[in-house]
Amino acid sequence: MTTLKAGDKAPNFSGLDQNGNPHTLADYKGKKLVVFFYPKASTPGCTAEACDLRDNFKKFEAQNYALLGVSADSAKAQTKFIEKYDLPFPLLADEDKSVINAFGVWGPKKFMGKEYDGIHRTTFIINENGIIEEVIEKVKTKEHAAQILG
Repeated sequence: MTTLKAGDKAPNFSGLDQNGNPHTLADYKGKKLVVFFYPKASTPGCTAEACDLRDNFKKFEAQNYALLGVSADSAKAQTKFIEKYDLPFPLLADEDKSVINAFGVWGPKKFMGKEYDGIHRTTFIINENGIIEEVIEKVKTKEHAAQILG
């Protein structure tokens, strides 16, 4: 779905998290950044994915990774998601889809025979210099940390 691939410069995104704090690509220079896009906060697949990342958060930190979740949910929905599952990383409330569109993960989807537009669950691993190292389009929600960390 996305046209971004390994070796491309990551989009210079800017978005607000659940607390209204701004996040930009430049904020993460010198760190590896995992940007994971998910369809909807507190739904089963998204919860499994976020909780797997939470449970492995110390491993990410030990390897100089920062994590940033993104969906088109409101800041209120993102805050509830974080509080309910004790998530240790920020979630962007990208209601205007500026970050989602910058990464090219919005588009037609099918679910139970219906077609609609939505977020394609996709994860981008960005190196310390803002270059995409990997794009994971087939996210295994229950084993996502292992997909990223190898």
